[in-house]
Amino acid sequence: MVNDDMAREAGKQAAAKLDMPVSRIRRCLEPGPIVLVSSAWQGETNIMTMGWHTVMEFSPSLVGCVISAGNHSFRLVRESGECVINVPTTALTDEVVGIGNCSGADVDKFETFGLTPAPALKVSAPLIRECHANLECRLADDSLVDKYNFFIFEVVKAHVASSPHYPRTLHYTGDGVFMVSGKIISRRSKLRPGLL
Repeated sequence: MVNDDMAREAGKQAAAKLDMPVSRIRRCLEPGPIVLVSSAWQGETNIMTMGWHTVMEFSPSLVGCVISAGNHSFRLVRESGECVINVPTTALTDEVVGIGNCSGADVDKFETFGLTPAPALKVSAPLIRECHANLECRLADDSLVDKYNFFIFEVVKAHVASSPHYPRTLHYTGDGVFMVSGKIISRRSKLRPGLL
């Protein structure tokens, strides 16, 4: 407890700041766990590694993300209007990196990386069985796709493993470096019920 208090106090002290190129601010605003986005269109499936996504609304459950027009998944997601956002744990670190390093135009990523496609209940894209969570999504708003490659999805069905309750997930900071989710700190008793 003493070490935690000391670390907290040290963290409150202002440190000297250095200029950072704005192209690297992702290190300060890292958005959440790396996800694997699975898609399907006209008999073709793919998986892409995604490091940037954001929860936009709770009900309906909206998630925004960028899928580059140069990514093989872009066409499959754009044409089908669906995908599954799969949340891997650190057990899939090598698969996450490998999937991000190749194109679905060249390889079957399910086969190449030994992942198991499973049928979704509400969308045509497959779930990835080995992932901790699978969020079935339908395109809710594509008004920013042409300009920014920004998709807004509604999560229409969610599947989450019963344990662990707080899985160890990967978080990308750039330059090939990942952080792993760590110690859980609860302040549940201090939050108003509407904020939980």
